[in-house]
Amino acid sequence: MSGGLLRSAVLALTLSAIAFASGDDKISVDEIVQRHVQALGGRNKIDAVQTTITHAEYREGTFVIPDAFVAKMRPYYKTICDPREKLGDVCEGYDGSAWEWYADPGVVLRVVGAAAAATRHGTEFIDSLVDYNLLGTKLELTGIDIFSGKRVYKLHVTLADGFEKDLFVDQQSSLIVGDRRSAPIHAFGEPVRSENRVGDYRPVNGVLFPFSFVEVEIGSGKELDRLTIQSIMVNSELDAAFFRPPQYSHTPLQQVLEQLFMERTDPVSVMCTYREFRAANSALDTREGVEFIGYQMAKMGDYKGAIELLKANAADYPQSASAEYGLGRAYKAASDMESAKAAFRRALQIDPTFKKASEGLNALR
Repeated sequence: MSGGLLRSAVLALTLSAIAFASGDDKISVDEIVQRHVQALGGRNKIDAVQTTITHAEYREGTFVIPDAFVAKMRPYYKTICDPREKLGDVCEGYDGSAWEWYADPGVVLRVVGAAAAATRHGTEFIDSLVDYNLLGTKLELTGIDIFSGKRVYKLHVTLADGFEKDLFVDQQSSLIVGDRRSAPIHAFGEPVRSENRVGDYRPVNGVLFPFSFVEVEIGSGKELDRLTIQSIMVNSELDAAFFRPPQYSHTPLQQVLEQLFMERTDPVSVMCTYREFRAANSALDTREGVEFIGYQMAKMGDYKGAIELLKANAADYPQSASAEYGLGRAYKAASDMESAKAAFRRALQIDPTFKKASEGLNALR
């Protein structure tokens, strides 16, 4: 047996002995949850919190949002921008379904798949343990473990939509100190196994909230992102309308882009809508908007509609390296690597300096 395996075996036996000696092998999931609820402040104080508004600093590498905004309201409402203020480039929220708003080209998209799941998983009002049974969440105690130097209960969590993660509850404090999960970081990326480290609990209106979240890639130890809470306000007067997408007057192009996205599962309808709009608006430059919406369609996994639309876009703008690159990216997402290479090469024939196309092609060699 190697030294590493021997140490792991000894640690496992030690933890089992500690658990047996302390009676932790007899504890139930519901007892852990009850202790956790009490540690947070108790059921009455938790139930008294109906809304939260959080201001925080978000860091992802060199990208920094110094004053990120997140609002939540029971039972499931969430937005990461303040509709009362001037909106930035991107906003997303959940008002019963997930939506994303993009300032450029100025569209609201009701998303599905991984994008919707990422938003939906962030709508838990307190955490995955409080009210878990009402939310259809399944919990399984899988043992005793060590997390960030603390002895913890390891709970396997299965959300109602089937998403799974491991959650770690500090035995001493009964507070959640972290979790481990596997999920894509980027739209077309492979799932990444990561660890969230949770801490710096502080009382707000009698309830403990974590003020620090650090996500780390397990394989490399690389920090993926960091959220440092600056303030949490509870029970501000909000209503369901606050969490709806931005309302604004659409241009004809914005309107048709949203229509194309809604039709994405039906390539025939997508192409009829596109051709009719182009025929009626021949002087309008639609290239960038169509590239954007084709990318969003591919993100949802509707590759056939996205490819047909982006093929038409490239044909309508034959001198655009970007149009060919967008088509190549959709082919790549659909795992048609030969067609992706051909599209990237066409982009480089139009513009040999087009960096994204050369990077895309090199990644496929």
